[in-house]
Amino acid sequence: MAQIAYVCLGASDLDRALAFYDEIMAIVGGKRLFPAGKGQMYGLGEGPMIMVTKPFDDQPASYGNGAMVTIRVDAKEQVAALHAKCLAMGGSCEGPPGPRGQWGEFAYVRDLDGNKLAFFHPAG
Repeated sequence: MAQIAYVCLGASDLDRALAFYDEIMAIVGGKRLFPAGKGQMYGLGEGPMIMVTKPFDDQPASYGNGAMVTIRVDAKEQVAALHAKCLAMGGSCEGPPGPRGQWGEFAYVRDLDGNKLAFFHPAG
């Protein structure tokens, strides 16, 4: 069975980006796994990994319009806490914490390079 192994998020200033993601991963139980190419691979339990990396073509990092990485968390309260933490570290709000239809609690942010992240706790 095929499955997503990892996603890449571009970073123009890798040290600054890794400091940001180290903080976020600590909250969700993720951790640094190993250096990867021009970046760092993070693990989130059994799920897909996230690589934060300088672009391999040495051009400035950019983000995709419509692209987003969603991180499922263990508790509804973590959604708001992660949103607040990202904003405190210089990220920007793309949608405040709150319920989204029948699916659960969501919050949306952009990291320091403009990559869009969502934090999600399912309803029920």
